[in-house]
Amino acid sequence: MSKNLVIVESPAKAKTIAKFLGDDFVVKSSFGHIRDLPKKGMSVDIANNFAPNYEVSSDKKKIVSELRKAAKEATTVWLASDQDREGEAIAWHLSEVLKLKPQNTKRIVFHEITKPAIQAAIEHPGEINISLVDAQQARRILDRIVGYELSPVLWKKVRTGLSAGRVQSVTVRLIVEREREIEAFDAQATFKLSAVFKLADGTKLPAECPTRFENESDAHKLLESLATSDCVITDTKKTPGTRSPSAPFTTSTLQQEASRRLGYSPKQTMMLAQRLYEEGHITYMRTDSVNLSSLAIQDMTNFIKNTYGNDYHHSRTFTTKSAGAQEAHEAIRPTNITKREAGNDAQQQKLYDLIWRRSLCTQMSSAKVEKTVITVGLSKAKETFEAKGEVITFPGFLKVQNEGKKTNEDGLLPDVKKGDTLQLEEASAEQIFSRPPARYTEATLVRKLEELGIGRPSTYAPTISTVQNRGYVEKADVEGGEREIIRLKLDAKTTDIRREQSSETPPADKNKLVPTSTGQLVTDFLAKYFNDIVDYDFTKYVEQEFDLVATDKLSWQKMLAEFYVPFHQKVEGAADISRAEASQSRPLGDDPKTGKPISARFGRFGPMVQIGTAEDEEKPRFASIPASKKLETITLAEALELFNLPRTLGVDSAGNNIEANIGRFGPYVKIGSSYVSIRGHDPYTIDLDTAKELIAEDTKKKSEREIKIFDSEGIKILKGRFGPYITDGNKNVKIPKDKEPQDLTIDECRDLLEKAPAKRRVTRKRSVKK
Repeated sequence: MSKNLVIVESPAKAKTIAKFLGDDFVVKSSFGHIRDLPKKGMSVDIANNFAPNYEVSSDKKKIVSELRKAAKEATTVWLASDQDREGEAIAWHLSEVLKLKPQNTKRIVFHEITKPAIQAAIEHPGEINISLVDAQQARRILDRIVGYELSPVLWKKVRTGLSAGRVQSVTVRLIVEREREIEAFDAQATFKLSAVFKLADGTKLPAECPTRFENESDAHKLLESLATSDCVITDTKKTPGTRSPSAPFTTSTLQQEASRRLGYSPKQTMMLAQRLYEEGHITYMRTDSVNLSSLAIQDMTNFIKNTYGNDYHHSRTFTTKSAGAQEAHEAIRPTNITKREAGNDAQQQKLYDLIWRRSLCTQMSSAKVEKTVITVGLSKAKETFEAKGEVITFPGFLKVQNEGKKTNEDGLLPDVKKGDTLQLEEASAEQIFSRPPARYTEATLVRKLEELGIGRPSTYAPTISTVQNRGYVEKADVEGGEREIIRLKLDAKTTDIRREQSSETPPADKNKLVPTSTGQLVTDFLAKYFNDIVDYDFTKYVEQEFDLVATDKLSWQKMLAEFYVPFHQKVEGAADISRAEASQSRPLGDDPKTGKPISARFGRFGPMVQIGTAEDEEKPRFASIPASKKLETITLAEALELFNLPRTLGVDSAGNNIEANIGRFGPYVKIGSSYVSIRGHDPYTIDLDTAKELIAEDTKKKSEREIKIFDSEGIKILKGRFGPYITDGNKNVKIPKDKEPQDLTIDECRDLLEKAPAKRRVTRKRSVKK
């Protein structure tokens, strides 16, 4: 029997901690929360001061039984879950479920999994912080109330299966509003002039005119003046400057930088950081503090001086701006700065390298730079041209941050002096367009959420994943629209100016977050009828309320009561909202053939147009609105065109009609009883030859999957994702390893299918609010 039982929430963490403790300690994992609100039902007694009805989930009952047995055998139980609110709640639930005695229970926390940190925690144990537990409970219960009461409103008024969440709904609103800003943006065209001058020794000096011209004639005039002007250097400015390192990583800045430099999503970054923490390589990765311990700063100081020299060291302390941040926590940093590499795979190693560089740079000297601006004056124009460059005179922290890059050779300008004459080599004026606000990436969305005070660092990654999984937002490549570009090119020898006009398609927005039609509809509905839920200031205010609960300055029940009363009144008032209004039904006009009204609205499978109404004797006709059109802007003419589907393109060699149409899963062509996706093609314009090519490709893919076909009985042997299998359309069965698929007979296939269990029918029960 062991005297001490240590309980942590992660098996990997348990394994690492066990290395640092003696034989008197047994370390076990709870595998996260052992108790939570049930998945079904409200499970919150609102009338009884918001009392939660927690339950031990079925998959945790065995773990709880093992922990309860180990706790009874131990003299002391050490609760060592993470040091944030979620970790404190895990410790509290363990104490409650295992019925631990206060005199035999100790709470320990540490920000890094190292031997000194573990020993220090054992020597200075504390108690469960009930205020942190209450803050976690308040968040959990409030989010359950919002989801449980608001989601059924969306089911009844908008579409079955939709859901709403406090932080997720605000996140979707940010993306929806940014998309509408882009759609409403009116790009303004200006002309940018650039030139290349040549010095007496033949050195070339590229430069730009800082003035932008609104019309082509002004740009043309300056090119004419430039062609016949004497060009002289009228000024040279060299300004010394410095670059200072950024603060050490917090959760959000790590997610942003990992996305920018490594292409990792916030969710991926947190998974990798979790593993590095559990292996003892980095400090705790859920933090909004930029504080560094004095011991860590001293270790970095010694490493910098010994590795790079005293000139590269500069001690710094950083102050956390966030009001809710806990300075007792640390920023994310390596636990051992002398360990240059760490991680079990390439992704972990890259993230560790990013953290190592950022941490070390915080205690290094600023880089010294020399910014140079060379001004070129023209004898026949008041405008000037400027050449700008920057030279790094002392790398400082950039020696580590840009290790392996050429940092001292970028932006070098020739050595010139005032009065030097130049010869024009070439010049041009190009039409450029103002850019709309940028769509969010996952990294820039994290920065915006943090800036607005929405959510906490630990919630950013799951929130961004949730809105994508629910179909409100998608990560997509958005192509730019084609536009005409005007260029004026000056021939310096002949002084002729040639005008060129060409079409240009701006580069596509890669991997940007774009709202779906569902996301826009739900956002509009919530903004109109439940504005508080998607109000930025209100969501920030709720986070501040959680902080007050966490510091024992506000009762969590009082906070929930103040939120619930007005919220519930709005839920009850939603009964009067018509479904047509909620689905954004918009009349477009009348059908010229039947005289029936045509409307656009959001239907069961997304945006659609409709001819007729439910009250008509004949059923209304429906057509899906393709992704290239928008529910808010589709016109009557565009709607009528949608009813031209299905289009008959022609026939195949066997005389079967080939039709193009749009279905639930996108555009397709139908041939006989077979369907072939034509995603990426327009069903309104696709021609017969293209359709036949796509059908042939699909047929080839299917034939490559087919190993053997028994046409008489409809039994097939196919190649599947997990290997060859037999199917009769109702049952699928794996082929035994000792059998060769192509050698199986019809009798063997029939026998294997008969022995296989029937497919289980999955039925989903709709939860009904009592």
